[in-house]
Amino acid sequence: MSVGETVGFGESGADDVGARLVAGSHQALEEAFRRWSSLVHALAYRSTGSSAAADDVTQQVFVRAWQGRARYDPEHRPLPAWLVGIARHVLADHHAATARERRLVERAAPVRAPAPDDRLLDALALDEALGRLGRPRQDVVRLAFVEGLTHAEVAARLHLPLGTVKSHVRRGLLQLRDLVGGDDGAS
Repeated sequence: MSVGETVGFGESGADDVGARLVAGSHQALEEAFRRWSSLVHALAYRSTGSSAAADDVTQQVFVRAWQGRARYDPEHRPLPAWLVGIARHVLADHHAATARERRLVERAAPVRAPAPDDRLLDALALDEALGRLGRPRQDVVRLAFVEGLTHAEVAARLHLPLGTVKSHVRRGLLQLRDLVGGDDGAS
């Protein structure tokens, strides 16, 4: 058995599933997910190192496959190969978003270590600014940065979609920077 057959590239019926997917069959999408989601998830996990991120990427891959099914040609390449191609694009988007978020957090971090009195004043200013964010953004930012939960853990605790949590974190950090006075003219 070749490596391609091991991961599902040589499976018979992939062309049939692909053709039915292009035709708009929800059952074909379900079958594709059942047969190849573990392949996509393994690639995503290897790339991100996070099971939650791999779950998110896997879901996005199959959503994009459904949305872009009209552009798929089963005669051009096997469905699993097409899904892997989509996964590469989704992973690139994921890594770019993660890097943007990391840069945003680094920009919001203080440049110098504050003195003990400064820390207390900073904590009070931050607490007041957090109170001005509004809900659920305030809760999301508190859980992510004060309690140190991952985005997936915040999403689970607040029963919000992961993408919504990520948006609240990004926008909340921008608001906090403005409210706390992160732009002190040093830039």
